Amino acid sequence: MSKNGRVLVAMSGGVDSTVTALMLHDQGYEVVGVTMKTWDYATSGGSKKETGCCNLDSFNDARAAAVQHGFPHYIIDIREEFGHYVIDNFVEEYLSGRTPNPCILCNTHIKWEALLRRADALHCDYIATGHYVNLKYENGRYFVSKGIDENKDQSYVMWGLSQACLSRTLFPLGKYRKHEIREMALAYGYPELARKSESYEICFVPDNDYRGFLKRKVAGLDNHVQGGKFVWQDGTVVGTHQGYPFYTVGQRKGLGVALGKPVFVTEIIPETNTVVLGEEKDLYRPAMEVYKLNWMKYPALDQDRQVTIKVRYRDPGSSGRILAGTDPLRVAFDYPVKGIAPGQSAVFYEGDDVVGGGIILRSLRA
Repeated sequence: MSKNGRVLVAMSGGVDSTVTALMLHDQGYEVVGVTMKTWDYATSGGSKKETGCCNLDSFNDARAAAVQHGFPHYIIDIREEFGHYVIDNFVEEYLSGRTPNPCILCNTHIKWEALLRRADALHCDYIATGHYVNLKYENGRYFVSKGIDENKDQSYVMWGLSQACLSRTLFPLGKYRKHEIREMALAYGYPELARKSESYEICFVPDNDYRGFLKRKVAGLDNHVQGGKFVWQDGTVVGTHQGYPFYTVGQRKGLGVALGKPVFVTEIIPETNTVVLGEEKDLYRPAMEVYKLNWMKYPALDQDRQVTIKVRYRDPGSSGRILAGTDPLRVAFDYPVKGIAPGQSAVFYEGDDVVGGGIILRSLRA
């Protein structure tokens, strides 16, 4: 019996999750490795092979590390859960004129809730992942805080995790920088793993063609949405487009219209298959509404709070206030923010700590 307990480590075959497992093993945990089969890319008809956590090479890399260090490793098939929670939502959101972030739902419903069910079946006390975040516990609440490596911090995609999930999670990498983890991989004797490149694509759209993915998933989508109108801010029709699901707020390239100046998608209206265009200045909004909330640092929003708000993964953050008693939650920025896309996540910070987050419902002009 381990002195620290038994931990189920999500092993994708990459350097971060492998070092996580080996680090915990060295610290005296009884490690059980698990690799999750989330998606069979061959069924989607895409132009590239499986990447990231969904390919055979990654499975073999994870298993080889486990065998070499003497702990068990399992492959679990969660394609049905992944399809229900992540892929179906991805399609539904685009068809609703929003821009989804599938990594958020994957973390909430797959990498944690589904993983915890397997942890219980395998009699594990904890789960662990190779995310670059830290976990804090104050005043009876668990919450995520930024990892020290600003370039790798993944706190933005963690806002949906429940207290039950966080209470049983270990994040060993939050106090390290990426180059240190690669050095650890070398020290463990895995030079190829230390040099392994990272994938920033959506795992089930590895060719980065989400439009093609939607067309393959939704029969007759082209016939249903083609020929919609591009309109200017005042409602003037300035062209036709390929269908509202194929555009996102803030998009500039690939619009297929020439108006003599740079133009951007500022709004998507699915009910009329309309895409609104404007200049860059038209992308700025002073406020937004957020729903499907999850509070971390506090049990609820019982008073207005001054926070830093991130509206996308690489967003450096903007100052503003979240207003208690509003439903959906109203967020007022200190200065207008560019490119607020419905469907993306809004995450609220106090310093490095995640207060909570939710899904952007709409941006507001006042």
